[in-house]
Amino acid sequence: MTNIAPTGTQYTIAAGGFQAVITEVGAGLRSLTLDGRPLVVDFPEDLSPIGGAGLPLLPWPNRIEDGRYTFDGTERQLALSEPQTGNAIHGFSRSFPWRVLSRDDASILLGLRLFPQLGYPHILDLHLRYALGASGLEVEVSAENVGTTDAPYGFGAHPYLTLGTLDDAILELPAAQWLAVDDRKIPTDRRDVKETEYDFRTARPIGRTVLDTAFTDLERGADGLVRVRLSAADGTRGVQLWAGEGIEWLQLYTGDTLPEEHRRRGLAVEPMSCPPNAFRSGEDVIRLAPGERAVHHWGIGPI
Repeated sequence: MTNIAPTGTQYTIAAGGFQAVITEVGAGLRSLTLDGRPLVVDFPEDLSPIGGAGLPLLPWPNRIEDGRYTFDGTERQLALSEPQTGNAIHGFSRSFPWRVLSRDDASILLGLRLFPQLGYPHILDLHLRYALGASGLEVEVSAENVGTTDAPYGFGAHPYLTLGTLDDAILELPAAQWLAVDDRKIPTDRRDVKETEYDFRTARPIGRTVLDTAFTDLERGADGLVRVRLSAADGTRGVQLWAGEGIEWLQLYTGDTLPEEHRRRGLAVEPMSCPPNAFRSGEDVIRLAPGERAVHHWGIGPI
């Protein structure tokens, strides 16, 4: 009998010293290396992703309080996929097998038709393209509303950048505001990072700082991209995540609530188009009319 991996078929792409492994289930990024050096926290083929590692978060990222929200005057109830907090978390797409639509040595395009789910009576065509080039990995994520009614939508992804030891790493995060949350990780208010432990606009060591925090008011480069950089203390190596237009939020997570053997192995840097609890608050939620399509770009590379 053939053993089947929890994440289904594994697809490997490679170019210019980079290699990535993409999973059938969830269309997740299981590993990314440069000349054998890990750029993200990976997980074994015979396990499911730990802490959401590498997964796209569609059609919403992060948490929705009580799994309950109102859209166009109708109250909806999602499954409480985070029972310990009584919230719905990270959408639906991570649980389904995706189809390979095209593939070559350096890239792969996967697709999923997301049919109506509990609390989300819409039909979306989702596509993810992973491509490797000279500068690393580029990801394009798109969602098209192929149903007959307007749909709320948000994009997110959950890679963990890694250098080995997180406490000694230097973090540069060009974000001027952060979200305070309650004990269920639901936002309470927006605050300035100035003179707080959350100010990494000037690169400095993470140390023992605990992060499970959403950031916004992002500073972009001349190319329109925002970049989060994680560097070794001795300056010998580093890794960065970049995010393009429409991605106005970044969730950073040091993994302190993961099982002990996985804590602080890497830093989750989660590009998001909307903040936690967005379906409930309405903040930065994309309204997709029938036939409309939303596209987001992000990527990872060495520095």
